[in-house]
Amino acid sequence: MKKSLLTLAVIMSLFVIGRPAAAQTRVIVRDTGGLLGIQNSCTKVGCSVNYGLDGTVGQLYLVTPNQQPPRGLLGDLLGTVFNLLDFLTKLLLQPGVTNAEPDQLLNLTQSQSLTAPPGLWDTTPVNYYGTTVWDGYVSQPAVQIVNLTSARSAFRVTGAGVVGMIDTGVDPTHPALKAVLLQGYDFTRNQPGGSEMSDVNQSTMAVVNRGAAYDPAQVNQSTMAVVNRSAAPAQLNQSTMAVVNQEDATDLQSSQYADFGHGTMTAGIVHLVAPTAQILPLKAFGPDGTGYLSSIISAVYWGTQHGANVLSMSFDFTTPSKEMAQAINYAAAQGVVSVASVGNNGQRMLVYPAALPNVMGVASVSDAETLSTFSNFGAPPVWVAAPGEGIITTYPFGTYAAGWGTSFSTPFVAGTAALFRSATLPLLRPVSLGLNQSLAAQSIAHAQRVCGNQCGNGVLDIYQAIDSWGGL
Repeated sequence: MKKSLLTLAVIMSLFVIGRPAAAQTRVIVRDTGGLLGIQNSCTKVGCSVNYGLDGTVGQLYLVTPNQQPPRGLLGDLLGTVFNLLDFLTKLLLQPGVTNAEPDQLLNLTQSQSLTAPPGLWDTTPVNYYGTTVWDGYVSQPAVQIVNLTSARSAFRVTGAGVVGMIDTGVDPTHPALKAVLLQGYDFTRNQPGGSEMSDVNQSTMAVVNRGAAYDPAQVNQSTMAVVNRSAAPAQLNQSTMAVVNQEDATDLQSSQYADFGHGTMTAGIVHLVAPTAQILPLKAFGPDGTGYLSSIISAVYWGTQHGANVLSMSFDFTTPSKEMAQAINYAAAQGVVSVASVGNNGQRMLVYPAALPNVMGVASVSDAETLSTFSNFGAPPVWVAAPGEGIITTYPFGTYAAGWGTSFSTPFVAGTAALFRSATLPLLRPVSLGLNQSLAAQSIAHAQRVCGNQCGNGVLDIYQAIDSWGGL
């Protein structure tokens, strides 16, 4: 009875916070009997097996109940809740079924719009480990705040291994990224790839002319300002948009592109920190910033089974998920280091996956190393903080943008974990031979103690983090 009441509470909470009813018609089920077991269970309780979520493990599946809720607003709400509760109760009574939970429809973290940093106009081309990038990208204040230059000079670290980016995908044609990009997977379409360019059609891309493609864009997770050197910013919709001039800005104001570019931006920050590490796009979110919990869980398993050493997760949600926790634990058991943003609500609150034991939660600080006003704070879920205001990074169509939010703090820590894999300290074995979640977290905890316990262990200091390996 206790389990049923808990399940009811979880389902009710999902509706109260406004999740679309469609998201609740999908259920994540763990069946120790594998595919045959879940097929037999579905035959008995009335559901269809969509596909597996855990790859070679073969115990986790996404299913759709056959039950249909009553019509009408109240009927839809109550009917869906109680039909789903009845379905879950019956499913949990089946042999081999050890867990069942609704598939949540999630959103990427949101933040606020601020003034574009001056470095966004520094388009001077410079060589950066074999590629040509903007000087404003490699010389921005965040690089000095996290002591990246000192670490690189002292330990000759440039990154190794594979960083899996669970996000909106990555632009595979971006000049700064294409040499280190691997073919990932698109969980929104269930097909190989991982490019977010598949979310824009030819007519949409046509608004990006050659002149505008080289102008900077100011981007964050709630409002987009497209900047043209000869015009004032044009305020667009949520999060990231294609870089266009002011006259063409309205072509991409639709909410369907609210977070387009987000994945390319977070990947660019990993590349800034660890330019010789490879990047594995794991596309679990659409351009509107929404994605299913099942896609995220599947991305964790797929990434782990396809060579990811680090998982970077620039998103958060407030409802705990047993299967998300189990997926992260599976990754940790394989030596994968997981990092996630703590959210932009400006509160002390638990969010997931950052609050999970095998994840490092990352808060945001300003260039003055004070906690960002939008950043969530306190441990848990905060393990460490990193710069997250006006971060200049790569953006689709071969250009650059600036972003605000814990989403853009998180890849600094993910990139640091990739640096560990290329670090060989005097008289010590290569870090990569023993790197895991626990050791990475202990090393990263050697941070700059500048914003009290609001920032967990402090602000990321890459030099101290790598140097601390000798004492572990």
